[in-house]
Amino acid sequence: MHQLFSQVLGQRDLSRAGDLFSLEDADIEDCLSQALDQIKAISCSPDYLTNDNDQAVVEICITRITTAIRETGSIERHSTALVGLWESCLEHNLTPQGENTEDTPHAKIASDITSCILQNYSCPSVMVLAVPVAVRFLQRGNRELSRNMSSYLSLAAIAKADLLAEHTEAITISVLGGNHMLLRVLPSVYPKQPDTIHHHLGNLTAMMPQLESTEQQHLIRLIQMVAEQHPLMLSPQVPTLVGYLGNQSLTEALLGALVDVSQASPSSLVSFLSPLRILGQQCPAFLAHVTKIHGAVGIISETHAHSSLVYLVSLLGSMEHSFHHTLLLEVRALTDRYPSLLGGCGKDIYRMSNSFTAIARLLGRRLEEKSTSEHTVHTLAKSHLAFQSDGGGGAPEQQLQVKIQAFEEKLGDTVEDEEEEAAGEDSPAPQRRYSLSQTVREERREMRFNRSKSLALNAVRSRSINSDEGEDGEGVELSTDSAFSNTLPNHHSENHEVSPAERKLTDGSLVGKGEWAEPDRLYIHLRDNMEMIGDFCKVMVQQIPIPEQCVIEDSSRGCAAKLSFSCPLKGHYCLYAKSCFNLTSQQPHLWIHIMLLHSQSKSSVPLSTRDECVQKLGSLWEKTQLKGAHSFSMAMTQQTTPHKKDLDNLQIQLEEVRFFDLFGYSEEEGGWLCFMCNNPEKATVVNQEGQPLIEGKLKEKQVRWKFIKRWKTRYFTLAGNQLLFRRGKSKDELDDIPIELSKVQSVKVVAKKRRDRGLPRAFEIFTDSKTYVLKAQDEKHAEEWLQCINVAVAQAKERENRETTTYL
Repeated sequence: MHQLFSQVLGQRDLSRAGDLFSLEDADIEDCLSQALDQIKAISCSPDYLTNDNDQAVVEICITRITTAIRETGSIERHSTALVGLWESCLEHNLTPQGENTEDTPHAKIASDITSCILQNYSCPSVMVLAVPVAVRFLQRGNRELSRNMSSYLSLAAIAKADLLAEHTEAITISVLGGNHMLLRVLPSVYPKQPDTIHHHLGNLTAMMPQLESTEQQHLIRLIQMVAEQHPLMLSPQVPTLVGYLGNQSLTEALLGALVDVSQASPSSLVSFLSPLRILGQQCPAFLAHVTKIHGAVGIISETHAHSSLVYLVSLLGSMEHSFHHTLLLEVRALTDRYPSLLGGCGKDIYRMSNSFTAIARLLGRRLEEKSTSEHTVHTLAKSHLAFQSDGGGGAPEQQLQVKIQAFEEKLGDTVEDEEEEAAGEDSPAPQRRYSLSQTVREERREMRFNRSKSLALNAVRSRSINSDEGEDGEGVELSTDSAFSNTLPNHHSENHEVSPAERKLTDGSLVGKGEWAEPDRLYIHLRDNMEMIGDFCKVMVQQIPIPEQCVIEDSSRGCAAKLSFSCPLKGHYCLYAKSCFNLTSQQPHLWIHIMLLHSQSKSSVPLSTRDECVQKLGSLWEKTQLKGAHSFSMAMTQQTTPHKKDLDNLQIQLEEVRFFDLFGYSEEEGGWLCFMCNNPEKATVVNQEGQPLIEGKLKEKQVRWKFIKRWKTRYFTLAGNQLLFRRGKSKDELDDIPIELSKVQSVKVVAKKRRDRGLPRAFEIFTDSKTYVLKAQDEKHAEEWLQCINVAVAQAKERENRETTTYL
């Protein structure tokens, strides 16, 4: 062991402990394991709990050892001794007693070692030793330790899920005990230990209302995995899951899981079809899921099939075209399973027309009147098919009339009675009976109207459309038969032909190529919530600034967003005319969501996944995702706006990095301006040569160790590019070397506890060569000094950037 380590640890010499930091890391690397073993012996001695000197020596030595391990990259070499000391803490009390919230001595040791060990979550040899010990800490009652442990275990689950799988039971129990952070681990270990999680699935599902938004998403992901891999395990939880559908942020994901459950256990959904129909009526975007569940339930029996078909057919004549293929697939599956429902002529009905309204009308009639002649319906189908096949030559209008006449003669009194009866039910007034020719014309007119309406709604989204594009495009609508059969050719009428320009305008809500493209879920979501998003952003932008740039980077805690903010006004004394205020956030998903909402609030029409700004945000999102996680569109539609608590957390982070010292929201400009542009009257004073921005007495800490309270009062003056200070309390005494503000890397508050959000009196100034710890006489003066220093630092760096730019 190095001589200085031997003296400090052997004699418990606190006076020499600080000298350990004067040694080179390489000089002490060989003896670190030996030093850790000796620290373990000291911490296990009977009088350690009452010996403040020994505790101080151990704390300093552990800090020096962990620093050396990180700097030399020797964690694998010393992991056995380090984990041994860590594990020994479990033999002692880790929970604060009574009203005292201070960590116990052994809890402090465990806390200091935790990050050094678990930040190496991608190193298998270290994790093999560490994970079993880390899991034991979860049950020891120290909330802060448990929180830190959970954070690192979540990262370990990403890199080495196998190591955590055997501890699934302990992790799940910890989650149920209130350690919700570990929820993010469960989806990673579920494939390895499904039975363990199945045992607790009821209790886990019941936790949903207690969770915050981000925690709910981890539980939802677990539920989705169970639904995909073992859907029968979720059938007992269907009543609970249906009860959560009212939560807008959960609805779509839960419906997807219920669809999977309905395929495996349709009977478990029978009792919930009515609330699902109501949900579909209130939110048409969810009708695809509701439709699939009805289709699955209908397979149970002919009675259930009939009930489901009545509902599905009621939708067919009223829903958007993009939804029809999903709907028809479910209808087709049920009528194929129970042909007697349509008298055996289902296929002919599907082929009879490219009007979904007509198909819906005939399907509904067949369901209501099973006694209608099978021969009549079959003839109807043949007649209409004959009309379609003859439509290419001769006199089409004359042929149409012949077919209509033949059709009406064959239907005879049956059709007349049905139409008159329906008219009588609709209204007591006399009703005109329309012939088939009139019906066909009205249906075509209705389709043209719907297309025109779609064009009008979407035209404003097109920046430049050539009005002379005259090439005939493909039909906007295809025959419904193309969804089921390849035996018939596609038929396009003159009314269905549109130009490529029109197609570009009408498909804003579709993603993919071809007439059966999937609906653009993001477009539909933004379209349906434009007013809510606009109202939200009016308030939000005055509380949270919108980044000018966002870059996704990897960090030890997972993906992080590096955000850049600048001042849009860029006045003469602007602090950020040539530079940016940078912030690294561990909440990239939330920032991306906010940027999307802000982009939408600036647009007069709904954005879609084809818009460039949306594609850029989607690209950022993909960089933050693990395999199997939500897509960008799905994630952005989970909830319309972020929860207030999430926004409050962002504000707290912005406060911690002193953003609000440097920027303020200007209602006049409608944006966030820097301090100088927001306060031009102060800019003149601040920039006067030699004019101090602030001056007064501050206490400077003489020793860096937190537990050694040795302060000296000095007189400080902040002026120009320097923070000047004197050796004594008077401003007339001799100057020390000033702090060059352009060399300051950051200014941070010194908090006694992480959970304390109030502004304390002390703060740190970090330069490239030294750290200064200063303390004001109270919180108010500390706030003034912090803002002035931050403004002066930003100004100094901006001035330096301008000079560099001018020189270049």
